[in-house]
Amino acid sequence: MDDRLVNLAEKAKALPKSPGVYLMKDEKGRVIYVGKAVSLRDRVGSYFLPSTKLEAKKAGLLAEVVDFDTLQTDSEVEALLAENRLVKDIQPKFNARLLDGKTFPYLMVTTGEDYPGVYITREPRTEGVKLYGPFTSVYQLKEAVQHLQRAFKFRTCHLEIREDNGEKRFFRPCLLYAINQCTGPCGDRVSRDVYAQDVRRLMRFLDGDRKAMMRDLEKEMKAAADSLQYERAAKLRDQVRSLEALSHRATSGTEQFWQPEAFVTNPQQSVVKLQEALGLAEPPRIVEGIDIAHLQGEEMVGSKVCFIDGMPFKDGYRRYKIKHGQGNNDYLSIQEVVSRRYREAGANNELYPDVILIDGGLGQLHAAMEVFRTMHVKPPMVISLAKKEELVYTQAKSASIRLERNHLGLKLLQYIRDEAHRFAQHYHHILRRKSQLEEEARQGRRPPVRRKRKAGQGIEPTQISLPPEGGGPAKTGDGEQNSC
Repeated sequence: MDDRLVNLAEKAKALPKSPGVYLMKDEKGRVIYVGKAVSLRDRVGSYFLPSTKLEAKKAGLLAEVVDFDTLQTDSEVEALLAENRLVKDIQPKFNARLLDGKTFPYLMVTTGEDYPGVYITREPRTEGVKLYGPFTSVYQLKEAVQHLQRAFKFRTCHLEIREDNGEKRFFRPCLLYAINQCTGPCGDRVSRDVYAQDVRRLMRFLDGDRKAMMRDLEKEMKAAADSLQYERAAKLRDQVRSLEALSHRATSGTEQFWQPEAFVTNPQQSVVKLQEALGLAEPPRIVEGIDIAHLQGEEMVGSKVCFIDGMPFKDGYRRYKIKHGQGNNDYLSIQEVVSRRYREAGANNELYPDVILIDGGLGQLHAAMEVFRTMHVKPPMVISLAKKEELVYTQAKSASIRLERNHLGLKLLQYIRDEAHRFAQHYHHILRRKSQLEEEARQGRRPPVRRKRKAGQGIEPTQISLPPEGGGPAKTGDGEQNSC
């Protein structure tokens, strides 16, 4: 094994044993593969072990990998959103299975029916349903549904089942009822209330409220046993065991993923929880996130994303090409972006957002605050979010704030932080591709592209046509660009 793989293996040993997303990069800093893992250390490290037998695709990948980045998440579930957005945005060449032009599948719960069904679809409805997704792998999503169905026993058929249809008691349920993976509402084997309770538990589980739901199930099981309802107690016991097995699959050594929605499912509630966590007088309506992206100090860029009422406002996105020329200096880059973005607000010519989120730890927060201290008008709240332990640092407190991993306010901050990272990475790769095109054209390895001339115009010398910075969005002043 060459020194390159040895160094990468050593770097992988320092990764945490937690779920997340990893981005493999080539010598030019381009992301060539995005993957997700239940354990970043084990999964990324497995790529560089001499004894590991990788299929041909991964063998080709290893020949080009010179570095990697990671994004830590709460679970393999939460890793999906970051992977999905990055793959669709960057389009790494080794993620070929995700670049076939197909729409991404969703998990759809038809809440508007008497007996809601759970379906995998690429054409989701917008009314009377609860959607989870999108997902990058329909195969893994199907497998996830099978595991979830063993616990919650929901129906996946497309029958129209109504509560007031008395003839359904004569209907013979399908094989899923016989193998105890569906409660058989089509054959009147379960009441509407009991079936609805199972579906509500499913949605609580998918929404991330797993611990509280498990506690409720255990209390119900004990109460049923105490009241001599042994059949119901046994059913609840089996449900608890199925959910525990599903949650512990990450320790089994297999690379399996169940992947419910990782977006903020209730933006309004998340905003309220963020208000409580930060001690704000009112719920923050506008939150902006700032991130920096680069490769060993080259092609450094900054990004600013904007969320309004807990949802992305993409007209408010901006990106910045770093101009300080000091190489790999995140603190100085953050200061440059903060200065360029908020100088008008500091001069009282526009309003600050309610919360400004800096990607990083206490050092990044201090760097940003140095800029704000030079401004006549100060922002209402500036915070930072550290990746590894997900600690929140604020301008108002010296100690960090540790929120629970399922805290809705933290979920919102993670969403904003990851979106800022995605947006910065996207601009970084645009600049890398542009530099590569220019270099290849100078070396004669890529023929110049002739611009098309309108009729009546004279023939002009051949010019090289390169993509504009940022892929075409109009500049908004001082090197800023916006893009969705």
